[in-house]
Amino acid sequence: MYEEALQLDADSAEASEGLRIGRDLIKATVPFTEPSTSVSWRHVGPTFALLLLALVGAGVIPWWPLRLLFSALAAMLMVRAFITYHDYMHRAILVRSRLAWILFRVYAALALTPPRSWKTSHNYHHGHVGQISLASVGAFPIMTTRMWQEASRATRTSYRIIRHPLTVLTGYVTIFFLNVTLLPFLKEPARHWDSLLALASHAALIATLWIMGGFDTAFFVVLLPMTIGSAFGSYLFFAQHSFRRMHILPEEAWTYYRAAMESSSYMQLNKVMQWFTGNIGFHHIHHLNVRIPFYRLPEAMAAIPELQSPITTTLSPRDIRDCFRCCLWDEDRQRVVTYREASRFVAA
Repeated sequence: MYEEALQLDADSAEASEGLRIGRDLIKATVPFTEPSTSVSWRHVGPTFALLLLALVGAGVIPWWPLRLLFSALAAMLMVRAFITYHDYMHRAILVRSRLAWILFRVYAALALTPPRSWKTSHNYHHGHVGQISLASVGAFPIMTTRMWQEASRATRTSYRIIRHPLTVLTGYVTIFFLNVTLLPFLKEPARHWDSLLALASHAALIATLWIMGGFDTAFFVVLLPMTIGSAFGSYLFFAQHSFRRMHILPEEAWTYYRAAMESSSYMQLNKVMQWFTGNIGFHHIHHLNVRIPFYRLPEAMAAIPELQSPITTTLSPRDIRDCFRCCLWDEDRQRVVTYREASRFVAA
């Protein structure tokens, strides 16, 4: 992926006023990709240990308010665990570790993130983020106001549903169960056999907990934390490529550099939320070089001046509202607009 980025950005490596852009800026991030097995395990090991403890607490504590608290904690730890898996699949951490291979395969089977479909769709996302697309492959689609005006009612309805807040908030079902796991298996059963394994493993886990501890055990240990964690994780992914100041790039102008700096946001979070989200808020840097481990993203931003003025979003209610409202790209005005704005421009 990094080598492809260098090739795609070769023509955009011009310096302006001493600032590195394009290929030069990508090269500046290379020192931060140096792997460290011990440091990686110091992040991965405690994450999964804490997750297991939180799930055990949610399952065995008799008082339901505490079970709810442990379940919510487990949900946030699931987000961090997913980021470690995400980095492992990008070959940013623990590439040669047999133990990591086993750990993340078990995680993938239980958490509805089968490696084959996830890797295919996520690599597609990295290769097409910031482009006009009706395809919902590894990302949420984005269409222009002109496409919207010419689209059929069925296409508009489908587009609205895919980008609707409820679709994001029910990501456990809509994204992880359907898009990442079930649909790839139904389309190509032989290729996506690991999706069937994930479905069977996830269902078996729920059934076992239900039989041994009752519905409440299955609810607090799997259903509730997966619902909360998937909703939050899905929103993070949605918001980092759907925000008011983002730019959509024509195919002939698209590069990894521009997609990272113009179509990917930096989400400002406090230190606690940065830890739970595995620094995924430093998304512009991740898209610039996927081989940087999640724990080195803040270090890269602090060391490279050109990365310190990104397009920013937050978890404030206003920014959340804007992320969901900015649904169409207006080519004439070169900005994202709402459905209402698109209709008003047509009327004018």
